[in-house]
Amino acid sequence: MIQISGLVKQYGFNPVLRGVDLHVPPGAFVTLVGPNGAGKSTLMRIVATLLKPTAGEVKIGGWLMPQFSDRVRRHIGLVSHQTLLYGDLTAAENLLFFAKLYRLDNSEDRVAQALKRVGLAARERDAVRTFSRGMMQRLTIARATLHEPDVLLLDEPYTGLDQDASALLDSLLRRESENGRTILMITHDLVHGLNLCDRVAILSRGKIVQEIANGEVSGSEFLDIYAEQTGRKAGMAKKTHG
Repeated sequence: MIQISGLVKQYGFNPVLRGVDLHVPPGAFVTLVGPNGAGKSTLMRIVATLLKPTAGEVKIGGWLMPQFSDRVRRHIGLVSHQTLLYGDLTAAENLLFFAKLYRLDNSEDRVAQALKRVGLAARERDAVRTFSRGMMQRLTIARATLHEPDVLLLDEPYTGLDQDASALLDSLLRRESENGRTILMITHDLVHGLNLCDRVAILSRGKIVQEIANGEVSGSEFLDIYAEQTGRKAGMAKKTHG
């Protein structure tokens, strides 16, 4: 579903991505990890059609980017550092707004189902500015999956979440994966990211340096591999959720 070959991104004379190769099959859940400055968010923005590469090739669903970005965007759901929600609108009004942007049929039914799926049906008439961080993140997931995208992209979705909210997000992502959604997620929580996905890819110094399947190594072994490949300690990586 996602095919990245020889991807290069430079800002002036500063290379951020130095020839990334990464293939994510349809329905797979891949976690992308790496130290700060490795190029993870840059890679995600390119896949999300928000940034153009300097060189290399990116295909989503067989469509070459960025030439066919307009056709691909409808098939992508993005959860990033920005929620893209409007604080003065209610939860339902936010989702109805995005339903209109995607020209979805039966928009009110879709919104009701989406709110129920993320556990926010009882707060549908409340302004989003009154929501906790965890509730906003759940609504962001609802917004990103409202149009039933084939690809779900998540850039640090667990940032700022407490243990209960993190456990709920775990459940949501597992459900999306079981429903056949192709998922690419960035996280700093290494062991948690490994346990949640099908495969983890380590990005270091602008390249994918190793890929490891879930179950191939233990959590402690993975931390050792990460440290060896990146030259850095895992920090908070031993923290787990739920």
